[in-house]
Amino acid sequence: MTTSTSNDARLADEGYVETIVIGAGQAGLSMGYHLQRLGRPFVILDDRARVGDAWRQRWDSLRLFTPAKYDALDGMAFPAEPWHFPTKDEMADYLEAYAERFALPIHHGVRVERVSRTGDRFLVESGAGRWTADNVVVAMAGFQQPHIPGFAVDLNPSVVQLHSSAYREPGQLGEGDVLVVGAGNSGSDIAMDIVRHDQQVGPAGRRVLLAGRDTGQIPFHIESRFGRAIGMRFVLRFLFRRVLNVRTPIGRRARPKILSSGGPLIRLKAREIASAGIERVSRVEGVRDGMPVLADGERVEVSNVVWGTGFAHDFPWIDLPVHGELEPQHRSGVSDDHPGLYFLGLLFLDSMASEMIHGVGQDAARLAGHLDSRMSGQGTGLRAVSAA
Repeated sequence: MTTSTSNDARLADEGYVETIVIGAGQAGLSMGYHLQRLGRPFVILDDRARVGDAWRQRWDSLRLFTPAKYDALDGMAFPAEPWHFPTKDEMADYLEAYAERFALPIHHGVRVERVSRTGDRFLVESGAGRWTADNVVVAMAGFQQPHIPGFAVDLNPSVVQLHSSAYREPGQLGEGDVLVVGAGNSGSDIAMDIVRHDQQVGPAGRRVLLAGRDTGQIPFHIESRFGRAIGMRFVLRFLFRRVLNVRTPIGRRARPKILSSGGPLIRLKAREIASAGIERVSRVEGVRDGMPVLADGERVEVSNVVWGTGFAHDFPWIDLPVHGELEPQHRSGVSDDHPGLYFLGLLFLDSMASEMIHGVGQDAARLAGHLDSRMSGQGTGLRAVSAA
């Protein structure tokens, strides 16, 4: 096992830890920060070599949808001009610096393989060891298991296929037309990345098609004067936190749709996608004669398919009956059936902001307080709200 970020102490195999946090991304770091402030003992387990590697391994041109003034975790400002939109590597470096500043006890290279019950505690197992804990915080976003439709195996072997999690830059693709499946933020960004590349270096005349339903869009440009003065604050602070949450009727109505299809386009607009020459087509619903078939019956001849179809929202290594259709069973991140089990950083965990950098700290503080009250025998301190 590798050493922790904060010191050279090793996490004892077969040992007891009050709280194990799984994942050292922004959710896990936020939870660690708030547990540390409350004086609760914990460790963070992460299967990557460095903090921030999940960001470093995304596509090369990726920039955050939010400016630096909204990209800080609790306790440490993002080191950039307020209206700079950070690159993926800048975000990764910030998270690494955050972990070092607060000396969070992170153990790298530890892939959790199973979480189960043993008596009144949890048993956490990995190839590096096994431990018991009173609390387990699953602080991993839903970006772990790429979702690719089963019919993808029927595509002609000559078609280059990549999931968005494996896409880095257009040079990975072969010559010929490209179909990007999934018209949300990731799919739209990748389609635009391919078009911009082709405009600069070719191949000239290649078609780029974007398949999927219209997810909607925020009604302003995030880098415009209005976006800076009013729009971003309204969307991030008011709409995503106070309106779209599990305590409002509109939030409860919107939640199932967002969980199944994702949120609106944030940076791009439909007219910009069209102006770039990207062809919008209907959903991909199967394969015929080795090529994708759309919902309207059209068979499209392409040489490349990029699956921007998201990720499976389950955690098969949790050996407990917590698995729902679209997400683990929880109430705003708290498992009722398994006291001491928490989820953090998931899409619409408590609000639309829950998965976002600017919103995860609010959930982390709330769940850390719940955990502290539980361990202190003072009740939960969490309002009973349903995430169903």
